Order: sequence, then C-alpha cells, then structure tokens
Amino acid sequence: MGKPYSILVVDDHPLLRRGICQLITSDSDFTLFGEAGSGLDALSAIDENEPDIVLLDLNMKGMTGLDTLNAMRQEGVTSRIVILTVSDAKQDVTRLIRAGADGYLLKDTEPDLLLNQLKEAMQGQRVISEAVEAFLAEASDGEDEQVWIASLTPRELQIMEQLAEGKSNRMISELLHISEGTVKVHVKNLLRKANAKSRTEMAVRYLNQ
Repeated sequence: MGKPYSILVVDDHPLLRRGICQLITSDSDFTLFGEAGSGLDALSAIDENEPDIVLLDLNMKGMTGLDTLNAMRQEGVTSRIVILTVSDAKQDVTRLIRAGADGYLLKDTEPDLLLNQLKEAMQGQRVISEAVEAFLAEASDGEDEQVWIASLTPRELQIMEQLAEGKSNRMISELLHISEGTVKVHVKNLLRKANAKSRTEMAVRYLNQ
C-alpha cells in the first residue's frame, strides 16, 4: 500500500468534517477518498472500493461509530479504521479497540500530530491519544482471553473454531460455502482482534481459554 494514502472521513458535523478534509488534503502523503455524514453513507461509499483509512466519528446520530465499525468489519472491510472523537470515556476507548478499531484519537489533537498518527496507523501501529492510553493499559492488565473472543461475530467464531482444528483457508471456504478470499479477510480481522502474530498463536490461545 503506497503513498498517498486514501482517507474516508466520516463525521455528522459538516463544518468539522470540512475542516478535517482540508487538513488531510494539505499533506501530500494523503488523498481524500471521500466524506460521509453518517454510518450508512460510509458503508455505501466503500461498497466497491476501500480507502486505506476510515477516520470515523464516534457519537453520530442513527448509526454510531461503534455500529459503523462493527458493520464494516462484518462486511470484511480491511481498511485501517481510526476513531476520531471528543469522548475520552474509558468505556468508549476499550469498547472500540476491542471491536477492532486500529486507533482512538481525540478531536483536540494538534493537526500535525493527527497527520503523523494516521501515517503510523498505515505502518501497522495502533494509535491512541496520550490522554486515554492509560485506560488500555489498565484494561489489558486485568484482561483475559474471554474479551477478544466475546467480540467475535458469529461468522468469525465459526472460522476461529475451524482454525483451532488446524484447517486451511481452502478447507474452511469449502466447509462454510464462502470464497477463500472471504476467509482470508476474516482471518486477518481475527488476528487483529486477538492481537496475535500468527494463526497458531491465536488457535492455541483460543483452545486454552
């Protein structure tokens, strides 16, 4: 995935959304994939092509950021999804990260820092605003294997069970009557949710729960 990175901005405040879009286009490392004022519009925007990054507001009318994130992951969207919000509530931070967000940034972040953090997200890093970082450390200290497993969709759970039995992507696709490409997408999302480096590590942790 080379530069410039494409970004879809999802926010239900038109003025703020416009400002974020202008900030993104001011940096040559980014290009604007599009903008959406709701979760439904965002899902429609990525129906055929995916951006590199979805910059997603949390508190939106109708579909919330969490609803939108869950819907995107269930659809097999592999974009980096970074939450950009005013909420610094511990519950929101932990819930969104567990649901598969690749970052959680606050809207009072300095513009230059925000751009740098989006670049870090594209390098595979999980980007978290300093003000809420401690919440994740606390959560992970007392976290057990039940947490990420509880966040799996029914389809992901099906695939996880097959992975734990050592089945290949092809075998899983034939068993569940879905394409091998779809299985790959689900496995990628599973690895992200489990924060695991390999299928084997993930399978062992699942079996030892």
